[in-house]
Amino acid sequence: MSINRREFLTTSYLGLGGLAFSAMAAPSLAESPMLPKPQHLVAKAKRCIFLFMEGGVSQVDLFDYKPALEKYAGKQIPKPENTVGEIATFSAAPNRVIPCPFPFARHGQSGRWMSGLLPGMSQCVDDMAFMQGIKVDNNNHGPAVYHTLTGNMFPGSASVGAWATYGLGSENQNLPGFIVLGDPRGAPIGGASVWGNGFLPAAYQGTLFRSGSTPIVDLKPRVDMTAAHQRKELDLLRWLNEKHAAERSNNSELEARIAAYELAFRMQTEAPELVSLAGETAATKKLYGLDDPISEPYGRQCLLARRMVERGVRFVMALHGAGGDRWDDHGDIKGRIPKHCKEVDQPVAGLLKDLKARGLLEDTLVVWASEMGRTPFDNNLVTDKPGRDHNQYGLCVWMAGGDVRAGATFGETDDFGLKNVDHPIPLRDVHATFLRLMGLDQNRLTYLSAGRYKKLTDIGGRVIDEVVNL
Repeated sequence: MSINRREFLTTSYLGLGGLAFSAMAAPSLAESPMLPKPQHLVAKAKRCIFLFMEGGVSQVDLFDYKPALEKYAGKQIPKPENTVGEIATFSAAPNRVIPCPFPFARHGQSGRWMSGLLPGMSQCVDDMAFMQGIKVDNNNHGPAVYHTLTGNMFPGSASVGAWATYGLGSENQNLPGFIVLGDPRGAPIGGASVWGNGFLPAAYQGTLFRSGSTPIVDLKPRVDMTAAHQRKELDLLRWLNEKHAAERSNNSELEARIAAYELAFRMQTEAPELVSLAGETAATKKLYGLDDPISEPYGRQCLLARRMVERGVRFVMALHGAGGDRWDDHGDIKGRIPKHCKEVDQPVAGLLKDLKARGLLEDTLVVWASEMGRTPFDNNLVTDKPGRDHNQYGLCVWMAGGDVRAGATFGETDDFGLKNVDHPIPLRDVHATFLRLMGLDQNRLTYLSAGRYKKLTDIGGRVIDEVVNL
């Protein structure tokens, strides 16, 4: 039966209105979630380079000078109070205090004690602020890595880089807002989940750049592929994807994949120049340690990190330590720790000096962290190459750049560097401080997931005012 136009409109106006409303209500896939967003609070730092040392850096051998280790060398450590779990067990079990085998000296106007293994970083102490005696909630690597990098011990939460880009977007729409520079020797514990988006929309997950001359796979188009033809293919793919997405609302993975195709196309122009170091001077490469095969791998990561933030990438994570080369030194600290330091000291110092010389340190926050500290003792009483065990009470973190109070130290550990003399610094306080330095309010940076507003600091942290100039 045929009907005229008036009858059609009369009988179907509700359906047509519903279609129009759904089209208006649907999120626009053309609007990038990475567009720059204003800071919640006034802050100098606009971007962040996060240097993560996996395995548990020994604070008493690098940053936290403890002469008492010499006095008690070889003896049982006095039983510490207010410790639980493995640390309480290790401390009560037969053990021997292991003195630091490396010299310490004061450096800079701040008079900061630093290990002789870090001659490069020691020159930069007046740009750093240290937090000592930080407590993570688990004494094992996996949960501690998750806790440090996502604020939660369990997989599935958003990483610090995802939170930063969720809150601020990115200044460069032709590159990922959150880039991860992996250790060429292997993946970290937890794999990609430690830079994942968790419950946040998928667009905010980190993008891994591989080591070597081709950090981005399939970046170059086929030889016979012209830009115009590739654009036509991409337009067709986008039309099909958007048609598919229109029938499946709130699918952030699909929306992120569509955006990723567009980003990959734009990256073909900008990324090759970004990852090529051919334009860097010999002096700059030497500054980062690229002239030494030991420091070259992490030096390349640090130099790439500088080039990325220089081009407006919001958050860069540079990972160090994998497999048997992690900072997990249960034995032979005298042989292993110098090797770690040789790999990272010159690159990190070069990064800080280069950022400062270019005027970038003023608005770039640099963070050094690991997932835990180490014990001042060893429970293995027979080995002639002693090491140090895990210490969830002894994490040391330093920050530099932005509004960091240069030369400051917050937190004092006991005579053995085991734990804070007063109350441990909760890791959520460090995260709250990081967010504040980036101009983000921890209580406004939230995301509704599973019926609860989630945030990086979970139940909330205290901004450590002692290390910020705000």
